[in-house]
Amino acid sequence: MTGRLHTLLLVFAGALVASGLAAIALTNPAQSGLWSIMIVWGACALAGTAILNRFLPSRDLLLFPLALFLAGWGLVAIQRLAPAFAQRQTIWLVIGVSAMLAAAVFPHLLRWLRLYRYVLLALALLLLLATIAFGSNPSGVAFAPRLWLSLGALYFQPSEFMKIILAAFMASYLGEHNTTLRAHAGAAGLLQRLSPRLFGPVLLMWLLSLMILIWQRDLGAAMLFFVVFVLLTHLSSGDTRILLGGALLVLIAAFVGYHLFAVVKLRVDIWLNPWPEADGRAYQIVQSLLAFGAGGIFGSGVGLGSSAYIPLAHSDFVFAALAEEWGLLGVISVLSCFAVLAYRGLVIGLSHSGRAFHQFLAVGLTMMLVLQAIMIMAGVLKLLPLTGVTLPFISYGGSSMLVCFTMTGILIRLSAGAR
Repeated sequence: MTGRLHTLLLVFAGALVASGLAAIALTNPAQSGLWSIMIVWGACALAGTAILNRFLPSRDLLLFPLALFLAGWGLVAIQRLAPAFAQRQTIWLVIGVSAMLAAAVFPHLLRWLRLYRYVLLALALLLLLATIAFGSNPSGVAFAPRLWLSLGALYFQPSEFMKIILAAFMASYLGEHNTTLRAHAGAAGLLQRLSPRLFGPVLLMWLLSLMILIWQRDLGAAMLFFVVFVLLTHLSSGDTRILLGGALLVLIAAFVGYHLFAVVKLRVDIWLNPWPEADGRAYQIVQSLLAFGAGGIFGSGVGLGSSAYIPLAHSDFVFAALAEEWGLLGVISVLSCFAVLAYRGLVIGLSHSGRAFHQFLAVGLTMMLVLQAIMIMAGVLKLLPLTGVTLPFISYGGSSMLVCFTMTGILIRLSAGAR
């Protein structure tokens, strides 16, 4: 029965991808390479299912179909909005699925993530420093954030790879000090409850996030790393003061960032009131809101919307493009997929009773994926200030696609070893 559900989900996902590409072919016959996307997507589905059935038959059967469904939907949106990027994203889909299978099947990955956490953390910090010193931007715009490192014609974003490394480091640290942290949180004395072992890691992660914000102007990565770390520390210690202290540090960073950095001030200003500058600095968010309004319940139809007027519609604002052409039903579908992903990830974490590293790793990776999705979806809806992160699996971006699938592979591996 469970295997049949897995197959039905993949068939449904394939039907959506095929219907979306067919609609693009009807509305814009000049576009080429449409069916190569379908063939590659189908090959990834068949190969991934065969390999996972062979090596991990007891895995969670929802994770791979969910990830592939969202990635296929993203390919349709990118082909519709920016055809020049669609073939490149298709190649990254193959690379991402391959990385997911490697992470899921390789038997020693979890042990290596735990044992070599300091080596991996040092590597992540070196990549971060290299980005600060030698970073570039593929767009070539003079004052755009330099968040990428280039290897010839290939660009990659180190902050994306830091998500896996930091999640593994947090899980390993909190797994080893879980008992101690709870003891300090429940201590009677004030000095013991304010122990550096309890609050020190939070302050260090706050400083790292500030460094990312100050030198890279990467508000999304800084916010995501810090929020996930605070939530994991709270889960480990059970101390609500961790949440209060983390919220206070976020407010301090927001206050300082607003008064020191133009990018933070701009995003806060257009979040509070974008309408006076609808044809200027707030043009992007205003067009996003208009796209949501134009979508209605059932949407305008694939290829029939005006989402091309939204700058970066295939990347940061792909959720607004989906809302216009797929309507409220499409929005609910995307939200439901990430809700199921969050539920399955947390269930995997809870199933590792007595194995703290596995628990915190599953919860940390799930939070990285789901909170990133919440941040960008809330941003394009003007519920939160824009953070510049991608919508996992759907937005254009090779580094994002590779890392999201790799995190999914680790979750699949964890689900196969659940008790």
